[in-house]
Amino acid sequence: MKNFFRKVAFGLKPDEKEPSDPLVWAQKQVETIPEFSWKGKRIPTEKEMRKYWIKQRVEENGRLRKEFKDDPVGFRRAEVKLGQETGRKFWPSNEISIRHAEGVRSTHPVLAKLWYFWTNHFTISDTQSLAEFSTGAYHRDFIRANMDKNFETMATQATLAWPMIMHLDNKENIGPKSESGREDWRRRKKEPATLNENHARELMELHTISPDGGYNQEDVIELAKIMTGWRPKWTKKKDNGNDVSFISKYHEPGKKIVLGKEYKRGRKGIELAIKDLVKHPSCRKFIATKLCRYLITDNPTPEMIAPVVKAWEQSDGFLPEVHKAAIKVAFEYNDKYRKFQNPENWWLTTINMSGATYAYPTPERIIDNYKLGRVPSNTLTFADWLLEDIGCHPYKQKQPNGYSDFEKDWLSTELVIRRLVYAKKAYRKLNSKDKYDLTLHEKIVKNNFDNSDKILKILSKAKNEEEKHMILFNLPEVLKA
Repeated sequence: MKNFFRKVAFGLKPDEKEPSDPLVWAQKQVETIPEFSWKGKRIPTEKEMRKYWIKQRVEENGRLRKEFKDDPVGFRRAEVKLGQETGRKFWPSNEISIRHAEGVRSTHPVLAKLWYFWTNHFTISDTQSLAEFSTGAYHRDFIRANMDKNFETMATQATLAWPMIMHLDNKENIGPKSESGREDWRRRKKEPATLNENHARELMELHTISPDGGYNQEDVIELAKIMTGWRPKWTKKKDNGNDVSFISKYHEPGKKIVLGKEYKRGRKGIELAIKDLVKHPSCRKFIATKLCRYLITDNPTPEMIAPVVKAWEQSDGFLPEVHKAAIKVAFEYNDKYRKFQNPENWWLTTINMSGATYAYPTPERIIDNYKLGRVPSNTLTFADWLLEDIGCHPYKQKQPNGYSDFEKDWLSTELVIRRLVYAKKAYRKLNSKDKYDLTLHEKIVKNNFDNSDKILKILSKAKNEEEKHMILFNLPEVLKA
């Protein structure tokens, strides 16, 4: 049963007391959204982060391109300096510190693990410098902040968030028959207004009903029409950095029909469409399947999925109840299935179970003392390049469908070798007292495994404590929870 604490969270610390009722312990954590356990001074809002994005990507970068148009070397040096001034290499590490503190320091690690699930579901891929400036704050302001509400609210907030609008190019989605689409300058410059289907397609395919929902290309086009006009207001100073709002001059007039239902023109169309998508049976089944796949097994059975769907139906998609149902299913099937952990969750398990949370994530005092304009130290950037190197950086997905939850996609030789390397680095995160405690690994094993004698026998063959760490955190019992 002890693997349940690794399945829904990140295991137990060496001296952490085992909860007397694991199911109640886990379900209680998803009822409310507590304040962040991170106590650093830098927890900027997504809107506040846009000023750095604007300076780096729009205002200053454009000026530098003109200034150094015949000097590519000079431009590169100036661009690097600009990146330091805007914190391009600093902000991702700051965000990861906030994110990972919830996994290994907070009293709500189960909530944290589900937060990571939702940030992957509503992915912002590595594009337009969003990973450096916006994605982490978006994860906090639009995903975590809505985990105590219903799914409709989260889906609406995520859909109309500035980073998502930018990521899926809805700022380029302009109705051909809209006021803007009919303006003479478009004809003169040969720049016609066109629909951009990216956001509409992903809203249906990846975020709500999935392809099982039975939509076709015409439905995508019609939903794209509904979404025209939702964009940041453009100004010469901010260039897309303003809040997202409905701007009627870009909106396609006339009625639209999606999945057989008619929607009138106007700003209410997108919220009504999302409401209907979320209430679609395929949406409930799709999300329930993904939750079970994330927590339990690559191939969830109908018997696993059904209680989560039922909780959704009874609560109108109220996420705390949906999460509780998924956790209960994970608890009930705990002895029968083991779930392979993606690299990020595995890394946090190695940190948490070893008790190395004092050194990871980067302590607040180091983050707070950093001044923009300097080259960030290796200590500051460790988490950022670690996650990229291990193949699971939460802000740098290459595709809009996020990272895979299938074991086969994480079993390449290279990725397995990297886990060995980083298990060694995790050992070095221990303080000297822990390194000289020859009973540390015995404490870790007895607190986290039912078959502790078997694992301790394997570890007894290690040459030293560091090697024990590498072996322990790459055993099948740790790789799979």
